Amino acid sequence: MRLSSVLNTLENARQADDLQFVLSEIRRGYGFAHATLLVVRAGISPLPYPFFCTTYPPAWTDIYLRRNYFEIDPVIEISRTGFLPVDWHALRAQSLKGKAFLRDARGFGVGRHGLTMPVRGANGERSLFSVTSAANRSDWRRLRDASIWELQVLSHYLHDKAVLVSGLRASGARDMLSRRERECLQLIARGEIPKQIAARLQISEGTIRLYLRLARRKLGARTLYQAVARASFLEIIDV
Repeated sequence: MRLSSVLNTLENARQADDLQFVLSEIRRGYGFAHATLLVVRAGISPLPYPFFCTTYPPAWTDIYLRRNYFEIDPVIEISRTGFLPVDWHALRAQSLKGKAFLRDARGFGVGRHGLTMPVRGANGERSLFSVTSAANRSDWRRLRDASIWELQVLSHYLHDKAVLVSGLRASGARDMLSRRERECLQLIARGEIPKQIAARLQISEGTIRLYLRLARRKLGARTLYQAVARASFLEIIDV
């Protein structure tokens, strides 16, 4: 129920500022202290960290940006090699600056615990979706374990929406796929199978399957069902 509610709110987001409301809903709905989305890299932007949205206290956000804590935040190191969710208890700040950073963060009410989901987008973008908690250790573990699957799902949808509404995708999501790839995926979404699509478009079934494989790869989807869901969310096809 929480997941579907957040996804509905996210689907209606039309500009970057709307994502602030989405993060606030995640925070309230799941019982976290804070939620943050950071786009670490986007293909068309020459700048590092081109998009940042958070529910952290404004005083902490101001210090973070002013002191360029991106450079010493141990969470950001996850984006360089990681694919799986990381509990912040597994992080180790090696430098004195890194350790001081973590102390400062706790002092500003960021939370004692955190979980970060690295995301790699279809066009090579990378982002980090993080949630934090002020609960005790045992309550944090229960909260983390109960919500981690839904948070992983949300991380991919948040990433896609962020790079879309912030203009970080060069030619818009629709241009990710060719006309034929969109057409085939649209017909799959309407319930047709490759053989029927081939007859409709008067091309071979093998060619249809090739278009669908290419569409899946570009959308970063493992199955056709995932490809249809992602294409629908990005408004590439109508469902």
